[in-house]
Amino acid sequence: MLENFWFNVQYGINHVLDFNAYDHLLFLVVLSVPYVFKDWKRVLLLVTVFTIGHTISLVLSAYDVVRVNASLVEFLIPLTILITAIYNVFTAGKKEKNTKIGLLFFTALFFGLIHGLGFAREFIMFAGASDSKLLLLVEFALGIEIAQIIIVFVVLFIGFLFQTLFRFSRRDWVMVLSAVVIGLVIPMLIHSEMLR
Repeated sequence: MLENFWFNVQYGINHVLDFNAYDHLLFLVVLSVPYVFKDWKRVLLLVTVFTIGHTISLVLSAYDVVRVNASLVEFLIPLTILITAIYNVFTAGKKEKNTKIGLLFFTALFFGLIHGLGFAREFIMFAGASDSKLLLLVEFALGIEIAQIIIVFVVLFIGFLFQTLFRFSRRDWVMVLSAVVIGLVIPMLIHSEMLR
């Protein structure tokens, strides 16, 4: 029982930390880069809301409630990353982030739904004919959450280093990292099936 639990949690962790499919990592980078350690509660909440959206998509797919064109989802995932990165570039250094928190949480939930659909087919194969798909989903979601917290911590820590040791302003750090992600995600969009 505990062995199965840990296997499913590890599967969730590996899903996020898979460097061959780094779209999840890129989204976490642009989601968390505007923040610093003192904002940890807000970042944790944003990441958890994203996980909830991701899990809802998997539930709907696992129980055959929703089916979405894979090419469309393959296009939408990098688009969510691009939108978030561009938002960061345009809001870097501005104080209004606090007033638009509701919009940020809704967007994280919605983007989580899209990212979950991208993984649905693989998850359905993983779950197979399991009688306890819901338990499997919860364990998998726990693994996703653990991995996301690790990634967010790393992003916040690297941001702390750049802003203290290398004297990057917070605005410059957000803009540079978001611009790097934009550079990485544009080829993903161009090479998606929707644009071929």
